[in-house]
Amino acid sequence: MKKIFSLSIMTLLANVVLAQNTFPDGTEIPRWFSQSHPVDIDSLGRRFCLTDYGVTDDSTVVQTEQIQHVIDLAAKQGGVVVVPRGTFLSGSLFFAPKTHLHLQEGAVLKGSDDISDFDIVETRIEGRTLKYFAALVNADHCDGFTLSGKGTINGNGLRYWKSFWLRRAVIPKCTNMDELRPRILYVSNSNNVRVENVVIKDSPFWSTHYYRCDSLRISKLRITSPFTPVKAPSTDAIDIDACNTVLIKDCYMSVNDDAIALKGGKGPWADKDSTNGANTNIIIEDCTFGLCHSVVTCGSESILDHNIVVRRCVTEGARSLLTLKMRPDTPQNYEYISIYDIEGTVDRMINIAPWTQFYDLQDRNDTPLSYADNVVMRNIKIKCNTFLNVRPSEHYRLSNFTLENVEAEANSYGTRLEGVVDNLKLVDVVVDVEKK
Repeated sequence: MKKIFSLSIMTLLANVVLAQNTFPDGTEIPRWFSQSHPVDIDSLGRRFCLTDYGVTDDSTVVQTEQIQHVIDLAAKQGGVVVVPRGTFLSGSLFFAPKTHLHLQEGAVLKGSDDISDFDIVETRIEGRTLKYFAALVNADHCDGFTLSGKGTINGNGLRYWKSFWLRRAVIPKCTNMDELRPRILYVSNSNNVRVENVVIKDSPFWSTHYYRCDSLRISKLRITSPFTPVKAPSTDAIDIDACNTVLIKDCYMSVNDDAIALKGGKGPWADKDSTNGANTNIIIEDCTFGLCHSVVTCGSESILDHNIVVRRCVTEGARSLLTLKMRPDTPQNYEYISIYDIEGTVDRMINIAPWTQFYDLQDRNDTPLSYADNVVMRNIKIKCNTFLNVRPSEHYRLSNFTLENVEAEANSYGTRLEGVVDNLKLVDVVVDVEKK
C-alpha cells in the first residue's frame, strides 16, 4: 500500500511539472509567457494629456473630435495619449501605429449612449467580417499597442440594454446585431499588445474583442457588467478571435455572458474563409470569475481552438466552468484543452450541447461533423448544481477526455460520460450527490 501511494504521488507531481512547462499537445511553453513587467509609459514616447489640448472634464458633452485630434497629434511622432482624472465622454476613437492609451487613477473614458456617435466601419462581429459600428477604443495594425493605467473605461450601456430587451419583446428572434450597439475595446491585426490594470465596465455589447493578434498579454483587468436590475446582454468580458500566443492573467471578470469566449468564424464553409482562423496557445491563469455564463467557452463562432490552458483560477458562481458550443452548421475542432487547479462554485462543471441559434447551412447539402478531443480536467474542487451536462449528438464526436483528482459536491451527477465519450479516463473522481 505504501509503495502504491508513493507511486501515485510521484505520478501526480510529474503531471504537475509537465503541465506547467508544456502545452496540452506536448509542445514546450515559450518563455514569453513567464516574462512579464508592467507597462512603462515613460519608454513609449511623449505624453499627450487630453486637458493640455482643450479637452475638458465634462461628463455631459461628447468630445469625440477633440479627443481624436489629440490621438492624431500623438500619431505624428509616437506617444501616449493620457486621460487625466475626470470624466470624458466620447464616441468611437481610432489609435494609429506607435500610439498608446493610458488612464490615470480617477480617469474615466465614457462611451456615448447615442449610437450615431460611433462610426460604421469594416470590422469583425460574430465570426464575420462586415460593416458594423466601431468600438469606443479601436486599434488596428498597431503593433506594440498598450492600454494601461488605473482608470476606468465605462461603456455607459444602460440605454443600449433597455433598448435591446424592448426589441426582443417585440421581435423575439432578433439577433445581437439587430440592436445597434458598440463594443468598448477592439484590437485587430496587431502583435505584441499589452492591456493591463484598467477597469472596463458596463459595455453595450462585447466588452473587449481581439482579432488576429499575436503575442497578446491581458493582465490585472477588472471587467464587469450587471445581471440586475437590467441584464447587460452579450457583454462577454474577453473575446479571442483567431489569435495566437495569448496570456490572460490576474483578471477579475463578472459579466452577463461568457467571461472568455474563443471565436474564429462560423458558417458551413467557415474553414475555407481566409478572414477566419484558429485560436492557438492560449493560457488563462490566476483569474477570478464572478457571475458569468461560462468561465471559458469555445464557440459559438469558432472553427479551431488548439492548446488552451486554464489554471489556478477561482470561480464564484459561473454557470459553467467549460462550455463547448457545437454548431451543427459549422465545422469545429476543439482540441488539447487542459483545465486544472480550479476551485469554487459553478452551476455545471462541463456543458457540451448543440448550439442552433440562427442555424443556417446556406448552400451546403451535408452537415459538417465537429470534434472535441483531448480535454483534461485535473485537480478541481467545486460545488455545483449539475456535475456534467453533456448532450450526445450525431453531429459531433467527443474523444480522449480525462477527469483526474476531481472533487465535487452536486445536487445531481448529470450525464454519465461512458458511452458518450470515446476513450474516457476517470481517475480519483469523487462526486458527492446531495440526498433529497
